[in-house]
Amino acid sequence: MATQDALGSAFRALHEQPNVFIIPNPWDIGSARMLEGLGFDALATTSSGFAHAVGRDDGEVTLDETIEHCRQLAEATNIPISADLENCFGDSPEEVATCIRRVAETGIVGGSVEDFSNDPANPIYDFNLSVERVTAAVEAARNLPFPFTLTARAENLLRVDRDIDNTIRRLQAYEAAGADVLYAPALKTLDEVRLISSSVSKPINVLAASLKEYSVDELGEAGATRISIGGALARLMVSILIKTVGEMRDNGTFTWLSDIAPNTEIHQIMNRSAPKT
Repeated sequence: MATQDALGSAFRALHEQPNVFIIPNPWDIGSARMLEGLGFDALATTSSGFAHAVGRDDGEVTLDETIEHCRQLAEATNIPISADLENCFGDSPEEVATCIRRVAETGIVGGSVEDFSNDPANPIYDFNLSVERVTAAVEAARNLPFPFTLTARAENLLRVDRDIDNTIRRLQAYEAAGADVLYAPALKTLDEVRLISSSVSKPINVLAASLKEYSVDELGEAGATRISIGGALARLMVSILIKTVGEMRDNGTFTWLSDIAPNTEIHQIMNRSAPKT
């Protein structure tokens, strides 16, 4: 069983290698075990996927629930996991730091802090406050007894507008504050990926959903270091559920049963790497 220090070092090393890597997003223990068994080197939680799995909308789970979710995934797997922490469940830098420290106690070796406030009247935190929040997260991470990879997210492209100059200004400030990885969800073109990657020196994460027409190699050549899936895998499972239930309910047929994986294959995949004890 790998120690948290070893997992943290392994996760950091993934960002230092020359090749771009995919970090898929499980939403429960079973999906985490499956993704590990299918050969991925690291995982990241998804706030929306987890929220939907417990019957909530994204943004409606609590810090305590997220902490327990992170603990369960870390205990069930043997690879590095980074946590989608939304706005770190608080507006103030002090609340951000507390969130990072608490998550680190679960076995997680990375996490994100974003500048989306979840307040419809003021969806993106003021620039200075945003930088202070990232600074607090960095300080909390650096005081941990193992390598913790902190991702800082600039959310305006996804939440508010297409002002990429504002995105770059924020990412540059987050880099200066000490963030290890920079992330602007909703980049849409390779030119935008190139612009972001050329504007900062730290590794950048991109979201596959908004760049789905491009290959991993193309994204890597444009400057991406890490490709995350967000809640898309979880939504895919819901989409399959909707489709198959519709067939049963409306047509009274079960043709979808011919496409399901056998229990033996699922068992083999989930047990390729034994869970932690």
